[in-house]
Amino acid sequence: MMNCNFWKSLIHLCFPPCCIVCGNALAGSEECLCIQCLQELPKIRNVSPDKWRIEKRFWGKMPIENAMSHFLYIKGNDFDKILFELKYHGRKDVGKTMGRYVARHLLPEGFFEGIDLIVPIPLHPDRLKKRGYNQSEWIARGISEITKIPVNTDAVCRTISNTTQTKRSMQERWNNVQGIFSVKDKKALEGQHILLVDDVLTTGATILSCASRILEAKGTRISVLTLAAV
Repeated sequence: MMNCNFWKSLIHLCFPPCCIVCGNALAGSEECLCIQCLQELPKIRNVSPDKWRIEKRFWGKMPIENAMSHFLYIKGNDFDKILFELKYHGRKDVGKTMGRYVARHLLPEGFFEGIDLIVPIPLHPDRLKKRGYNQSEWIARGISEITKIPVNTDAVCRTISNTTQTKRSMQERWNNVQGIFSVKDKKALEGQHILLVDDVLTTGATILSCASRILEAKGTRISVLTLAAV
């Protein structure tokens, strides 16, 4: 009897997966992005001034140990298809694959040193039910596969389903995320250096709102990593 791997190989032979950016067929070792698009991805370097460009969004607002984003989001650029597929086309595999890419890129640079736990920014249960998954959780799971740092999706929850941040001013974004998170299990977070993971960094308001609740747990420290930054 033919096994699942045979049928999977046959399907890939007849309908090869395509790069989500350029649409070309992927080679056997490529995942989601072809090598050329992966090389052309507008990566943000983990060195100044690129690094400061990300970290300064948190300066003077909250003590953040480290902050980084993987690539620059430019509306209308072909690479915005990565986030579109991840959030709106059910491609949670894109999140996991990109999480692995991010981790492989930053691991040799020591970004993950000292981090104890990965916490993805949670979705409200209503949004989670509608989408079927939390895109940030799948990015976090990809990162965890490479770094071996555990992921916790239970300790923090989103208690208020706030409206979208799109097209809001900076002040409106801050007002829109106040008090929307809650920590269910402070003991699980106490004394931990926590890496908060999200899909896109804009003003940082959502991340800071979540971080402020986590920091209520004794001895916690926060670092931030997002797949993309505006």
